[in-house]
Amino acid sequence: MRIFILGGTGRVGSQIVTHALQDRHHVTVLVRTPEKIQIKDNNLTIIQGNVLNKDDINYTMQGMDVVISALNTDGTTTLSESMPHLIKATENEGIKRIITIGTAGILQSRTNPNLLRYQTSESKQKITRAAEEHHKVYEMLKQSTLEWTIVCPTYLPDGERLCTYRVERDFLPVDGVKINVPDTAAFTYKQVTSTQYIKSRVGIAY
Repeated sequence: MRIFILGGTGRVGSQIVTHALQDRHHVTVLVRTPEKIQIKDNNLTIIQGNVLNKDDINYTMQGMDVVISALNTDGTTTLSESMPHLIKATENEGIKRIITIGTAGILQSRTNPNLLRYQTSESKQKITRAAEEHHKVYEMLKQSTLEWTIVCPTYLPDGERLCTYRVERDFLPVDGVKINVPDTAAFTYKQVTSTQYIKSRVGIAY
């Protein structure tokens, strides 16, 4: 399988790259700084480019089977600005499957199901800018023809892989407080071959 990964130098994205290569998939990453990728593997193609450049996205997308975006917000609007290019290129290439990393803030609130968590007191985050960026991406994916899944972790420390996490469609598991990076990456990677959460957000926590 040919997998295109954005955010491959990040905490979660780099571990997704490792999982895919361990399973002998052909992995292509689009990165601004190629030297940040220390992995050497014949199945890994590193392309220097910018997610905000639609030509870079279109070129890198050719021949792919699955797209994974582990881009974070980084205090910018890169996430929401790049997603229209990514969706259009994915649809134009005839790729159906896209998996992204979101945030628990864009899951439904249990106290007010008509709102998202970040729009209520259920979310403990004082600053909502990152959740607003992820919300824009969620709305774009909903309007697309793609078979999308948004993995929505809560507090995300590095930690060890525990393999005992809980997941729930559209909601954060009850009393979920955190989920380590390795478990988030492993679950996200599993969605490449799973159809369980097509067109869904998935809350993940211990």
